[in-house]
Amino acid sequence: MSSPLKALCAALIAILLTAPPAGADESTVDANADPVRVMPLGDSITQGGSIGGYRLDLGTKLRAAGRNVDFVGSLSDGPSSMPDRNHEGHPGWTIAQIDANVVNWLRTYNPRTILLHIGTNDMYGSDPAGAPRRLSALVDKITSQAPSAEVFVSTIIPIRFADSTVRNYNAAIVPLLRAKAAAGKRVHVVDMYPAVPISDLPDGIHPNAAGYSKMASVWYAALSSVPGSIGDPQQPGDPQQPGDTCTATPRVASTWNGGFQAEVTVANPTASAISGWTVRFTLPGGHTVTQIWGGTASGSVTVTNVNYNGAIAPNGSVTFGFIASGAGEAAIGAATCSSS
Repeated sequence: MSSPLKALCAALIAILLTAPPAGADESTVDANADPVRVMPLGDSITQGGSIGGYRLDLGTKLRAAGRNVDFVGSLSDGPSSMPDRNHEGHPGWTIAQIDANVVNWLRTYNPRTILLHIGTNDMYGSDPAGAPRRLSALVDKITSQAPSAEVFVSTIIPIRFADSTVRNYNAAIVPLLRAKAAAGKRVHVVDMYPAVPISDLPDGIHPNAAGYSKMASVWYAALSSVPGSIGDPQQPGDPQQPGDTCTATPRVASTWNGGFQAEVTVANPTASAISGWTVRFTLPGGHTVTQIWGGTASGSVTVTNVNYNGAIAPNGSVTFGFIASGAGEAAIGAATCSSS
């Protein structure tokens, strides 16, 4: 073989040896950015057995979207090929057992975001009726220890032999969680129950791979609706136009099947007081504002101040909130603010 031909063959072999295998988990993650610490928290449904539970597909979705996320926790489970196996999913544990340990975990791992699915083992314990109260206390403990963390709390998935008990628990916890969000806590309701059918629960409790994949999709949609929760920090300057003298920063506070609750912070970054403001933003198609506080809504969607919060001192801020109803993903379009 001639020398030029040998060189060409050697080059082709080198390319083949260094190319990534087909089907590899490709991502657009910025490796130089600090990862967002996400704690999957709960029982065996979070642990996910040897297949890694919802964490496997959720991690894949996050990496594909360019999110630099680090699952954190004291446990490590899943297939050896799984890039990130850490979590706090403790098989057989109840709400009370998580409550007894959560402060130490939060201190150790300092998560930015928490994914909480807990209560399944309480459903066939001695006091299922008291589980909503125990969950409420657990969430209060989490938000007290980590007030800046985004806490996503899901309804629990079905149990084949205890469906009515699960339904009662889910119905009781949703208003408790929404009340915490309305009080300003970073609590987000995630409706997981309808995502996983009984047919995806081989033992009546734990999902198969298809069921876990459905859970991952629900978690991903919820995370995507809250700026900052998965490394997509808000950029308050982007929505504003030159000459604006106030800013409007929206965030989705909680979601449920058929609607969501949101909060908008109106700030005055200037050296002069303003006496009134108007905020404009868009909602996803099919969504409408059905309830608002701290503002008056009109059109699609314009919000003006009410009499008690129109004046904003230099470098001060006020907030208003609303509930939007409709089908589809919870989201808020770019918000602009003008002052008077």
